[in-house]
Amino acid sequence: MTGTERVQAVVEYGFTERQARFLVLVMRHAGLCVKRQYAAFAGIANGGDKCNAFFDKLVRRGFAVTADCIHNRARLYHVQHRPLYHAIGDADSRCRRAVPARSAAERLMRLDAALTSPNLDWLTTRSEKVGYLQTMTAWPSSEHPETAPAHDVADLTNQFPGTFPIGIATTGHVLVLYLATVPWTDDFRTFLVGHTALLRMASSWTLRIVFPQPLRRAMEAYRAVVHEELESPLQADAIYDLKRYFFHRRRGTDLSTIPEALRAFLKRCADVFGGPRFTHLYRRWLTEDEAALKPIAPVIPETLASGRATIESVVLPHTYEHLSPLVSRRRTRRRGLRTGEQRGDAAPHSINPLLNPAP
Repeated sequence: MTGTERVQAVVEYGFTERQARFLVLVMRHAGLCVKRQYAAFAGIANGGDKCNAFFDKLVRRGFAVTADCIHNRARLYHVQHRPLYHAIGDADSRCRRAVPARSAAERLMRLDAALTSPNLDWLTTRSEKVGYLQTMTAWPSSEHPETAPAHDVADLTNQFPGTFPIGIATTGHVLVLYLATVPWTDDFRTFLVGHTALLRMASSWTLRIVFPQPLRRAMEAYRAVVHEELESPLQADAIYDLKRYFFHRRRGTDLSTIPEALRAFLKRCADVFGGPRFTHLYRRWLTEDEAALKPIAPVIPETLASGRATIESVVLPHTYEHLSPLVSRRRTRRRGLRTGEQRGDAAPHSINPLLNPAP
C-alpha cells in the first residue's frame, strides 16, 4: 500500500486526515505514543481540547489502551486495534503486540525520530526495503535467486540489518535513519555495512543519526565510525595484508616458531590493524570470509564529497526516563485481564494490556 492509501483507510474509521496521518506513523514506527507527540505533529496545544478529544476517542472506541508512567508524569497510549492495522496492510505488525516495559522509551524515541520528517514515504519492514532496492538495481528476485551470481544473493541476504526505517522523498532522496541507544558502536558499524548497497545506488541520500540526550557525548564516536566505514575505503595493499594477518590470527600462529620476517609483519599488523574498526571487521571475516574485505563502492565517498550525501546528528529535545510504564504485580495483571474478559472488553484500559498480548 502507498502512504496515501494507508491514510485513507484510517480516515474511513472516522478520523480526520491529520489524525489518520499521525496514526499511520504511530502504527508503522512504534505502536506507542504520548499526547505531546500528536500536539507537535498537528501544531496544536499539548493537553488542549482538540488533543484530549482525539485521545479520548482512541480509548473510548477501543483503538488504543493506556498506561500510567512512573511519577504520574505522563500516560502512554498503545494503538493495538487489529482491524486498524489490517486496514493499513500490516495486521501482524510487531507494533501492536505486547510492549515490554523496558522497550517503551525506545519505541517513543523511534517515533520522535520519524516525526522529524513526517511527510516521507517510510519503509519500515525488511521486505519493503529489499523490494525498494530491487526496483533500483538488477538485484535478483527473492523468488528466483538462482538467476543471479552467488555473490549478489549473499549481498542481498546481508542487507538492512536492524529495524530502523528508511524514508523516501517524492524527489527520490533517501533518508537512512539510525537511533543510537548505546554508547558503543558495534551495532552501528553492522548497520552501515548492511546499507551500503542502498547508499551506492541512491543518487542523493542523508544518514541521520538520532541521539537521546544522555548519549549526546557519543556523537563523535558515531561520526568516527561513519568516517571509517564510508569515507575511508580500504586500499588493495591493506586488504592483502589483512587477509594474511587474519589468517594467522585465526590460526593462532605462535610467534616464537616462525621466521623473523613473518614475526615482524604480524607485529606490525597488530599495531596498524588494532582498534574497533578492524576488530569488527575480523569478526565479520570469520563468518563472511572474502566478502567481508570487499571495499565499499567508490561512489559512496564520492557522493559524500560532492554534497549529494550528508551526515546529520540530531539530539532529541525530550527526556524519556519518566515514560517507563508502571508494572503491576502478576496477580493484579491476571485479575485485570480476567475482569476485562468477563466484561467482554477487547482489553482493560490500564497497564495490563500494554504488558500482555493483545487479543
